[in-house]
Amino acid sequence: MDDLSAEELWEVLNFAVELKRRMKGGDRPPMLAGKVLALLFEKPSLRTRVTFEVGMLQLGGHATYLAPSDVQMGSRESVPDVARNLERWVDGIMTRTFAHSTVEALAEHAGVPVINGLSDLEHPCQVLADLLTIHERVGEVRKVRAAWVGDGNNVCHSLLLGMAKLGAQISVATPKTYGPDSKILARAKEIAKGTSGSITVGTDPQEAVRDAQVVYTDVWVSMGQESERAAKLKAFSGFQINAALLARAAKDVVVLHCLPAHRGEEITDDVLDGPRSAVFDQAENRLHAQKALLAKLL
Repeated sequence: MDDLSAEELWEVLNFAVELKRRMKGGDRPPMLAGKVLALLFEKPSLRTRVTFEVGMLQLGGHATYLAPSDVQMGSRESVPDVARNLERWVDGIMTRTFAHSTVEALAEHAGVPVINGLSDLEHPCQVLADLLTIHERVGEVRKVRAAWVGDGNNVCHSLLLGMAKLGAQISVATPKTYGPDSKILARAKEIAKGTSGSITVGTDPQEAVRDAQVVYTDVWVSMGQESERAAKLKAFSGFQINAALLARAAKDVVVLHCLPAHRGEEITDDVLDGPRSAVFDQAENRLHAQKALLAKLL
């Protein structure tokens, strides 16, 4: 997320609004005609794969999907060699990977743009969609008071940076040993100083959501962390987004979740499917935000 300046971030979001409006009106400008995006996956996905494939198609381009078994980065072929091959054939690479270092290695060795579709450190494309959803549902992001409740994970990291760049207020509540990365947090606070934003981090979800206009959560047990499930469920007791917790937020609070959700764990059905939920607007906005990003990069 920190690769985009605040001005570039607004440029992407504003263009996403325009592209969404045009698409709803039946206008799909083929601005990426002849362009090809490689989708390089180490982890499975519903939203990431479909929205990047459909996004390229709607912009007149093409996406080619490479499954984990197709490439086997780091075992069958080194990451730098994968990058050097792909740059000869495609105009950009989107990768969804376990280690953030893999994304960085691809970007270092490929002479075409590399997009982080998810890594263990960040999930910036998700947060582009989140910011677009907040802009649509709440209004000017700069004035928004948001709360993150749950694990200080990759989505939380990108959200902290993105909200800081746009001058928003965000409160984070996590169990003591599950807070956000200290370097990411320090960088987000540094950014917020220059944008009149604010970031607070604590362990009390009820305090975090007090008067919040946006409440955001994610799964407690991410893909690849199944062995930690029992310990995490115990540690996160009291961090569930439910009607009682939302009663402390603003009356018109908007609930976000990047999906997939573990219903009955981090969020209840009545909240996820309720009138305050914008989670499926978020999912749709992955398409529009990523189309804007693709148009900018390619």
